Amino acid sequence: MSYNTDLNNNKEFKYWRRRTLYSIMIGYGAFYLVRQNFALAIPFICLELNVTKVDIGLIMSIGGLLYGLGKFLFGLLGDKYSARYVMAIGLLISGILNILIGISSIFPIIAVLYALNQTVQAMGAPPCVKLMKHWYSVNEMGRVWSIWTMASHISTAIITFYFPVILLHYGWKAMFYMPGILAILLAIIIFNRLTDTPEELGFSFVKLNNNEMNTNNKHSLIETIKLVIKNKNVLCVSFAAFFVYINRMTFLNWGPTLLKEYRNSSNIGIGYQMALFEISGIVGALAAGYISDKLFNGRRAPVGVMSMFLLAIINIIFRFIPKESAVLNSVCMLIIGFLISATVILVSVSATDFVDKKVAASANGFTGTLCYIGTAVAGLGNGYLAEHYGWNSVVLLTILSALSGGVLLCTLWNKQPVEK
Repeated sequence: MSYNTDLNNNKEFKYWRRRTLYSIMIGYGAFYLVRQNFALAIPFICLELNVTKVDIGLIMSIGGLLYGLGKFLFGLLGDKYSARYVMAIGLLISGILNILIGISSIFPIIAVLYALNQTVQAMGAPPCVKLMKHWYSVNEMGRVWSIWTMASHISTAIITFYFPVILLHYGWKAMFYMPGILAILLAIIIFNRLTDTPEELGFSFVKLNNNEMNTNNKHSLIETIKLVIKNKNVLCVSFAAFFVYINRMTFLNWGPTLLKEYRNSSNIGIGYQMALFEISGIVGALAAGYISDKLFNGRRAPVGVMSMFLLAIINIIFRFIPKESAVLNSVCMLIIGFLISATVILVSVSATDFVDKKVAASANGFTGTLCYIGTAVAGLGNGYLAEHYGWNSVVLLTILSALSGGVLLCTLWNKQPVEK
């Protein structure tokens, strides 16, 4: 059975779009439950296992590189194979690896398991990107993408908010095996709920904003790689994303440790401040998606430029406010979370805006590789800077990175998505 009808008049198609969106939100959120728990456990791993910040930074950098390379690899595979299988299998393995981390007390083993976990974590985003590009039009992508990314913020906020409770009653190891068990259960659920393309359900041609969507033809692997790496706009977005992720991962991975040692926050204060960081990130992502869709007609760069320059300013303020002020620290973390998330969503959507939907996951994966080279810099680089020069030097790095990313995005100010 095939359909040739307008999107707004097809209730069955709209049902499957909603089902696909909430399913990938559940799945993507689950990935973060078994990913961001490591950042919360860092201070306790360092204390109990006698590990230095440089050691932690090294494995974070290795894990970041593996994740970045994995995003490109799984992006290529995601464009050619079932997003449903890729996502469910990745989440299942990640859950198992977290359980193994939770029962281990030897740091080299934890480091290896962490690196493996970061690799399979790369199986989360590319399938989601593929599904969104097949089920939604370019004029909807900013808003849909921002709604999807809410899952990561909600999951991180939940695990951060409950971190003091889990720590108090069960210890830091429970931060791994409890989310690990939950991830395994959620992997089974999303495998049951997901489907790959409209064609699988009989929607042969569906009009999206007067653009016919047909997903039957696929590029070869070599053609896909060429379409991505020879696209100047994708390259520019990817290098901007490198600087964006230095900021993001500084606060996401080092945030709890930075707040504890640099801002003198208590364990409860860390939990609340990191939760504020994530909650404001939801608002930032939604605002950026809506503004870029509605006010800038699908152009993402203008909002990204403003966000990055404002981020540099708030990072300067964060460096000089009194350490003892829990209120000012909380306000800064709230604004930083808003601006970082706003920019993250814009560089992610832009990477897919500048290619056709048949290579969307690959473009997102390539950008992800540059993102997680930035993560590697934020990992080992920040660990070394904090250990030898103090946290002021780490905050200075975030300021310079925000300015650099903003300058790069300026070159894309007038660029429109290819479907326009």
